[in-house]
Amino acid sequence: MSAQEFAARLRGRERIVGYWSVIDSPVSTEWLAHVGWDYIALDLQHGLIGYSGMVAGLTAIDASASTVGMIRVESNDPTPIGRALDAGAAGVIVPLVNTAEEAARAVAAATYPPAGVRSYGPMRSQLRIGPTPSDANRDTVVVVMIETPQGLANVEEICAVPGLDGVYVGPSDLRLAVGGAHPNDPSVDDEFEAALVRVREAAAAAGIAAGIHTPDGSVAARRLAEGYTFATVASDLTHLKAASAAHLKAATGD
Repeated sequence: MSAQEFAARLRGRERIVGYWSVIDSPVSTEWLAHVGWDYIALDLQHGLIGYSGMVAGLTAIDASASTVGMIRVESNDPTPIGRALDAGAAGVIVPLVNTAEEAARAVAAATYPPAGVRSYGPMRSQLRIGPTPSDANRDTVVVVMIETPQGLANVEEICAVPGLDGVYVGPSDLRLAVGGAHPNDPSVDDEFEAALVRVREAAAAAGIAAGIHTPDGSVAARRLAEGYTFATVASDLTHLKAASAAHLKAATGD
């Protein structure tokens, strides 16, 4: 699908399912893009991908007619946000957003003047998104992550920021934010689930998309059924290890 179609679907709160990539392997990413995911998110915050890998990964994704590329940028700053969009990303996922003011800064960084502060230099993006600034503003999406105690406390105000297209739960950090000793701590299950309800209800009230990262397809389906509008599944690195381990076990019987 085109970036314009993706943006319309996300803003329309339609069900969208994506995949997460942390490996700098454009050929692998190209194969994944042909599976049929709505989007593949390249992780430049915690992943093993640099700028050249991001450009190559987005190019590989564009080889598919059905999938768009999203970028989880390193930080809420105009430089990485602008570089990701100039490289051809359909949108950005911005981590560690704590307040409405920080969310507004993310929106401004992804938006051309006079509404925002994005500098004009659409290196690859003009091939698919733009090059007219008003078209680029229309066709790119901005999603901020809710994953900190402050972000959760301010989620209703964050969701109400003009121009924000969605919020996205980072479950590992969010579980820590509600008191977990580690990202899978079962002792805070109730607090974690309550936080997920609060995020999706805040997004619904504001009329924006609500997304979440999930470990597998079954959890993604459950979160979508609960009211999240888009979900990302696992990552290429974790699936590579899991598939390899399963084959080793089958081969050895251990």
